[in-house]
Amino acid sequence: MKKLTIATRGSKLALWQSNHIKSVIESHFSDLEVELKIIITSGDKILDVPLAKIGGKGLFLKEIEESMLRGEAQMAVHSLKDVPTVMPEGLLLSAITKREDARDAMLSEKYPDIASLPEGATVGTSSLRRRMQLFMERPDLVIKDLRGNVDTRIRKLKEGEFDAIILAAAGINRLGLTESVNYVYPISYDEMLPAMGQGALGIETTNEEWVLEIVKILNDTNSQIETTIERGFVDTLQGGCQVPIGVSARVQENGEVTVRSILGLPDGSEVMGESITVSIDQTEGVGEAMASRLIEQGAMELLHRAEVMASKE
Repeated sequence: MKKLTIATRGSKLALWQSNHIKSVIESHFSDLEVELKIIITSGDKILDVPLAKIGGKGLFLKEIEESMLRGEAQMAVHSLKDVPTVMPEGLLLSAITKREDARDAMLSEKYPDIASLPEGATVGTSSLRRRMQLFMERPDLVIKDLRGNVDTRIRKLKEGEFDAIILAAAGINRLGLTESVNYVYPISYDEMLPAMGQGALGIETTNEEWVLEIVKILNDTNSQIETTIERGFVDTLQGGCQVPIGVSARVQENGEVTVRSILGLPDGSEVMGESITVSIDQTEGVGEAMASRLIEQGAMELLHRAEVMASKE
């Protein structure tokens, strides 16, 4: 029996995601043995420093990718928002799964939404993108860095360290944590644009024909369209999590795709962005074109200032 090994982080969410993909593959390929290989990454070890200062979300992938390149695993399942736009030589982003809720969510024990947070409330997030958009809406908030897995972040909220925390809605839904706190508020796209790829799983594989044949069953066409636009936008801006960038592409029922973007300074004092709608058969290069228009308006200079500002905090 042929064996497929999936390299994964050991967090509850990473294991949920990898086990989900494992079960889908097993249901389609009864003659295939699928196992998980747990790997502790640099991002899991360094919890007392903001990600933007230590190399970004790629730190959650480095050791996993090295394991795959050594031939110890053929596949990895990532939250797509954590996957850089450039893949290492020898590895491929081979499939994008059907998207969960792509929005961010505010969790709180006392307050039902952002508007109800009292003046000077303390909000936890490690994301410059979320920080920027929170400050745009509520410049009075005190925003503190929040690292750790989902359980750790919720525990800190319950212990009173924060009045609210911001997490990806997809992770909350996947782990069944919507009842774990008094209020889970899905933040509308008008209030906060998500990170590129948020809500989708990215399937990274070795470049082996038998593996590529397997992952075909995991790919979702609409998710592929949406996230390709989003990743093209961020890639053109050369932006990782060291700078605040939000982007959302959404396939509508009428066959159109709505694309919205935002970028700026972490304190929300200066932002820029764009919103367009295109036909679903005219999406090629849309993200790159939107980024190019913003670059002509000074986006790269603004992002450079954002990076400098973030490094001083």
